[in-house]
Amino acid sequence: MAKILFLVTAADHWTLADGFERPAGFWAEEAVGPYGVFKEAGYEIAAATPGGVPPTADALSLTPGFNGGEEGAEKMRTALREATELADPIRIEDVNIDDYDALFVPGGWGPMEDLADDPATGGLLNARLASGKIVPLVCHGPAALLSTVDADGKSPFAGYRLTGLSNSEEIQNGLADRAKWLLQDRLVSDVGADHRKGEENFAPLEADRTLLTGQNPASAVALAHEVVKVLG
Repeated sequence: MAKILFLVTAADHWTLADGFERPAGFWAEEAVGPYGVFKEAGYEIAAATPGGVPPTADALSLTPGFNGGEEGAEKMRTALREATELADPIRIEDVNIDDYDALFVPGGWGPMEDLADDPATGGLLNARLASGKIVPLVCHGPAALLSTVDADGKSPFAGYRLTGLSNSEEIQNGLADRAKWLLQDRLVSDVGADHRKGEENFAPLEADRTLLTGQNPASAVALAHEVVKVLG
């Protein structure tokens, strides 16, 4: 049986350039959707966060406006409550990477706050890449790759083709002009990645060697299905 580790932000806010701490966390759709896909495939699931702190779902991601109405929002809330493994994480520092067949990183603005500069996250991702096993990340999840940049400004993910939330999508979210930095910019300038942007109204995916990435929340389930396909 395959075993999937969700590497999830422990942040409950995103600090903007003016110092305002916007309530944040992980985006529910990007965790709950893939969780359901992996459960249906019969996979075992675990979660890890910085410090083993139980993760916070962004309250905005549980509202009717982002779930097609109140009925959809209630389904999302119910699915999140049923994803019990996500609520009981271990510390990233305690993860044995050899125990897992895939390391799945959901987004939300939370990863911009903590995973982007967390040494334990960087070490885990570097070890994962070296293992030759797949590394799937979605939306803001690729912010975790920033933690793989060493003191010399180099990342083992340099030159990899990937996607993640684009600058134009962050502008649509209404926070780009208040952000300290934008994900697309940093993935290119710091990691040295080849960032690709697909049509925003669809679910773009990119696959380069063992790195699998999804551009936005709509990409999360498609990315999870790709993980299942790769794992066979």
